[in-house]
Amino acid sequence: IVVDNGGYHEKSLKIRIELCALSFVCLCVCRWSLNGTLINLSTDSRRRQSGGNLVIRSLDRAQDGGIYQCTAFNPQGAILSRRASLQFAYLHLKTQTRSAVSVREGQGVVLLCGTPSYAGDLSFAWVFNEYPYFVQQDNRRFVSQETGNLYIAKVEPSDVGNYTCVVVNRITKGKVLSSPTPLVLRTDGVMGEYEPKIEVHFSDMVPAAKGSVVTLECFALGNPVPEITWRRANGVPFPSKVKMKNSNVVLEIPSFQQEDAGGYECVAENKMGKNMVQGRLSFHAKPQWVQTMRDNALSIEERLFWECKANGKPKPSYSWLKNGELLAAEDRIQIENGALTISSVNLSDAGMYQCVAENKHGIIYFGAELVVLASPPDFSRSPLRALLKAKMGSTVTMECRPQAFPTAISMWRKGIEPRIVLLSFRITLHPDGTLRITNVTKMDGGNYACLARNQFGAASTTGRLLVTDPTQITQGPVDMEIIVGESIVLPCQISCDPALDVSFSWAFNGQLLNKLDQHYEHVGGSTSGDLMIRNIQLKHAGKYVCVVDTDVESLSAVAILIVKGPPGAPDGVTVEEITDSTAQLSWRPGQDNGSPITSYIIQAKTAFTVGWQAVNTGNNTGLGLHQSAVLKTWLFFFFVFLYAVPDTAPTDVGGGGGSKSELVITWEPVPEDLQNGDGFGYIIAFRPLGEVNWTHAVTSIPSQFRYVYRNESIPPFSPFGVKVGAYNTKGQGPFSPVTIVFSAENEPSGVPDGVWARSISATEIEVSWHILSTSPERVLGYEVVYWEDDTKPETMGKVRVSANQNKVNISGLREYTQYFLTVSAFNTAGTGPRSPTINVTTKKSPPGQPPLNVEWNLIGSKLTVHWEPVISLEMEITSLICSLQVSYRRNRHKEINTITTNLTSVELTLPADDDYIIQIRALSDGGEGMPTEPINIHKLSKNALIFKFDEFELILLSFNAHLNLIVTIGEML
Repeated sequence: IVVDNGGYHEKSLKIRIELCALSFVCLCVCRWSLNGTLINLSTDSRRRQSGGNLVIRSLDRAQDGGIYQCTAFNPQGAILSRRASLQFAYLHLKTQTRSAVSVREGQGVVLLCGTPSYAGDLSFAWVFNEYPYFVQQDNRRFVSQETGNLYIAKVEPSDVGNYTCVVVNRITKGKVLSSPTPLVLRTDGVMGEYEPKIEVHFSDMVPAAKGSVVTLECFALGNPVPEITWRRANGVPFPSKVKMKNSNVVLEIPSFQQEDAGGYECVAENKMGKNMVQGRLSFHAKPQWVQTMRDNALSIEERLFWECKANGKPKPSYSWLKNGELLAAEDRIQIENGALTISSVNLSDAGMYQCVAENKHGIIYFGAELVVLASPPDFSRSPLRALLKAKMGSTVTMECRPQAFPTAISMWRKGIEPRIVLLSFRITLHPDGTLRITNVTKMDGGNYACLARNQFGAASTTGRLLVTDPTQITQGPVDMEIIVGESIVLPCQISCDPALDVSFSWAFNGQLLNKLDQHYEHVGGSTSGDLMIRNIQLKHAGKYVCVVDTDVESLSAVAILIVKGPPGAPDGVTVEEITDSTAQLSWRPGQDNGSPITSYIIQAKTAFTVGWQAVNTGNNTGLGLHQSAVLKTWLFFFFVFLYAVPDTAPTDVGGGGGSKSELVITWEPVPEDLQNGDGFGYIIAFRPLGEVNWTHAVTSIPSQFRYVYRNESIPPFSPFGVKVGAYNTKGQGPFSPVTIVFSAENEPSGVPDGVWARSISATEIEVSWHILSTSPERVLGYEVVYWEDDTKPETMGKVRVSANQNKVNISGLREYTQYFLTVSAFNTAGTGPRSPTINVTTKKSPPGQPPLNVEWNLIGSKLTVHWEPVISLEMEITSLICSLQVSYRRNRHKEINTITTNLTSVELTLPADDDYIIQIRALSDGGEGMPTEPINIHKLSKNALIFKFDEFELILLSFNAHLNLIVTIGEML
């Protein structure tokens, strides 16, 4: 964390710690340390704690810089937070008058920036003669972001002038300028050609962190100007992510990984020779978890094994903490690398544990809770079933699994006067206490009791086993064939033990029958599940299964139902071998639907017949099973495509725009079915408005929809009459109506003046200007271009408005940031000249935290709400709080009412006939702050006092002079 030590009255540092390992909310106490020493908040006037957050006022570099860590305590134990570093950014550069640098033309030169004292990231630029004319970098000139120096490979006469180094602190946005350095040319001749001399190069060994952006610089002086090339020492080509910048002077490797490490070479070459430098990139990474542990609840005397593993380079070392203190190995406790083993846990081992992985690049923590359990047996969650039914001859298992720590020893008894169950080859007892009886008989029925015991006590549970006779299907469904339209009953009748509950269901082709289908009806008594199917259709053919379910078993019976009906329609009908009087018709047979197809009938209709009529096939004896026939063609229409001149003109003729001296004409192409033949194209005709003669152009592309006519004699924004016609091989069709289209126009030449800007909020500014009153060119609107850094004036964004607007709001900006902007007029030809650059700074961000510890008290219809003031957290640069806003609305209503106050409480009158939802937020000149969670006020909460803390809500309700206490966690009542 890096903090600017200037202009800010309050900063805060916050570390989030997850303490609650189980599914309940724990209230934690936090203590903060600085550089390993506990901070005594009771005697410190500048530091205080809010929630778990440390708030520091009036920051001081000497007292507040360093490593912070939080220790959180609750009844379960304690854990340490990750470490956070607080540093202060600053920038100083000593300035003194600099002597002129005298060089020959063609010679290389290095201008030194100087060595600033600083903290934070720096960027360098050089001003040539006067601000803001910056040196433009190319293959001849380079500004190193490592040294800040300006390198000119080969000096030219145009380089003569004063050079000033500009150093910017990226954190504070502050900048300092060096004294100007004059560069003059010597008069004793021109420098001859010489081989490259590399002045900027990287170290022999460059450490690089995993995932970082690695930048290598290489620049050489020389005449002619040297060319820079890069290569891997192992000859492997660069991956696509590697970027070359500034005429190959800068090599950038984003997201650095292990495979990017190794040797790199920079070669500078001109016709006089070449030079080379080499270096290596070494890979390092801070620890990152690949395996962690989970919260664990163990019975006393059980064995604990936790293991955590982390990646990192160099390989991380491990240590373990218990309740924030270093855990040492002893007789029961073994620690080996990332593994922790406790051979036999006892109650003193319970607490919060953390695995710590560390190398020289970082340290990480992972925490888990160990709960040690000790209790007598308890069957409340797993009692025996009061009545267990089993089919005679089946296998029965009765579980005896009480909750007990350590595990209890179990035994079984049977009968009204309990006696120990005798074990045999049929009756066995599992180690977990489960009693298993195979090939059960009527004699095995009766009352059973399980007794469990450990060193903390004993308990028992009882149940009854009822052995029933097997169920049988006495009459099931059978395979059947039936005709469409008939009705049948599929039988499903059983005999069963009267003590069993029986249910019947039917499945059709693997799916349960839909009881809402009117074709199906279940009929029969308690021992019958017959299925009636009425008015059977072809879709009812298939597999039917009757399923019988009882308490102890499931049975089924299957039948196949075949439904016969009229044949389906023939498929794949085609007409072929057409002559003057006959045609060949063929087809494929359709579904026979259970009955063989005996013959086919062919019918047809024409425009001269009413309905379908039988066709003469030349075979008076019928078609039989033939799948083809010869037809008389006089019964049919034959569609013939006749070519003709186009009778449809193109529509939506228009155009306009384009570049200087262009006339752009557009239209909607004619659909293919209206082109009336081959060789289709368009005829474009146009003439200046008022003239008689037309200029024609032709295109033979049917899908074309745009034509551009270019001629230097075309005046800007001049009206033309335009029409578009169509043609094909048969001739020319009609033209479209004449449309007026304007030629391309020139960009506006006027410059908007009176440009002014103001900040509305942390993310929005308002820009205004004077509308151009007179302009020889058409103005369609105005364009506002804005950017963030005046040393890199590339466009960050732009907005456009119509010509009748003289202001616009720009939103989505960064808080407390200086923006530069210009305004220009535009039309279809482009934008005109820009106005002089102005700047504006967005406001500080609104508070990022809601009001804390909200309390409300509802007496009748009078609601009183209290809260604590809003504080800023975690490096927030926030604007001053102007007031607090309380908004409320009725439940399930959209209308919101608001009240603004400068106090920390408010009183509202709410009708008692509805529920209300309330939120509170801070207001500042930077906008609205973060609201509180919605507070639900119920009409049943009359005479209630509510305390709402960060993680839970405490509600006191008073009814009839009795005091009831209700604690709700997370969601409000």
